[in-house]
Amino acid sequence: MSLEDAKTEVDHAFTRADFKGPSFENVFAGAPSFLRRRYSKDLSGVDMAVTGLPFDQAVTNRPGTRLGPRAIREASLLQPCDAPYGWGFDVLSEFAIADYGDMAFDYARPDLVPGLIQSHVAGILGQGAACIALGGDHSVTLGCLRAHAEKHGPLSVIQFDAHTDTWADDDLSRVDHGTFMYKAAKEGTVIAGRSVQIGIRTDNPDTIGFNILDARDVHRLGPEAIAQKVKEIVGDHPCYLTFDIDALDPAFAPGTGTPVWGGLTSHQAAVALRDLAGINLVGGDVVEVSPPFDTTGATAIAAAHVATELLSLWAWTRR
Repeated sequence: MSLEDAKTEVDHAFTRADFKGPSFENVFAGAPSFLRRRYSKDLSGVDMAVTGLPFDQAVTNRPGTRLGPRAIREASLLQPCDAPYGWGFDVLSEFAIADYGDMAFDYARPDLVPGLIQSHVAGILGQGAACIALGGDHSVTLGCLRAHAEKHGPLSVIQFDAHTDTWADDDLSRVDHGTFMYKAAKEGTVIAGRSVQIGIRTDNPDTIGFNILDARDVHRLGPEAIAQKVKEIVGDHPCYLTFDIDALDPAFAPGTGTPVWGGLTSHQAAVALRDLAGINLVGGDVVEVSPPFDTTGATAIAAAHVATELLSLWAWTRR
C-alpha cells in the first residue's frame, strides 16, 4: 500500500481483506474505526481487539465520557499510515488487530454495567485475543480488571491518574469511578503492593497499600526514572495498565470529567509509557475523555496516542 491507494481505497473499517497492515485512506473520509482496523466480532486469528465502553454514569461533575470511544477512534485516524514513531517495529503490520466495536447495554440500568463489561471483555479474551478498552468513565475499568484476573490471576496495575480511586466503598451495588480501585484491591483482583499509581495530585487518606509516584515525583525525577521505578515494582507479574486522561495537565487534556492542575505533560506521559517496554502487559484501557469540554480535539488525540502506545507495549514482549 502507498499514498496512491488513497485515490481508490476507502472504508477499510469494513473492506480491508485482513487485520494487518497500515491504511492510507484520506484522513477526512471513510468509516472511522480505531487506526482504520477492520470491525469484527469474529476474532479468529486476531491477536488484539480494541473495544469501546461508552458509559459515564459515574462522574463527579462534567459528563460526556460516553462519547469518548467515538472521539478517540476519530482522533486515531491521524495515525494509521505510519508505524508508531520510535518503537523500531510496526505493531499494525506484525500483529492482527481488530476493532471489536462498542459494548451494548441498557442505559437505564447502570447497576448492571460492571457485570456486562466483565462479560464483554471476557468474551474477547475467550476468543484468544488480548483487549484494549476505550472508555467511558473510570468505573469501566473494574469490569475489565475482573475479566483479566479471571484469565491471568491477581494483577499488578499501573494507573496513570490524578486520583487514586481508592476511596472506601464496601457497597458492591454502587457504580462509582472514584472507588473502583478500592473494590478491586479488597476483592483480590489486583495486588496493591505490586501496583503503582502515577501522577496523583488529590488527597486521599487511605491508599490501601498502592505505591504512589505523584505528579511532583514525575516532575522532579523525570519520566525515565519513573518508568524504571515502576518496572522494579511490577517486575514480570501480569500487569494491566489503565490511563485516566486526567493524568495529563488540563493544558494538554482539557476535555475530561475531573481536570486537576499540575499534571503530566504529554511529553512526560509519552516517555514514561515508552520506557515501560518489557513489562508483562496483558491488557489496558484509556478513559475519561469528555469531548464536549474540548472543542480542539487535543484530549482525544492524546488518548488515541496512549491507546496506540498500549498496543506497542503489549506487542513488545510478544514479537
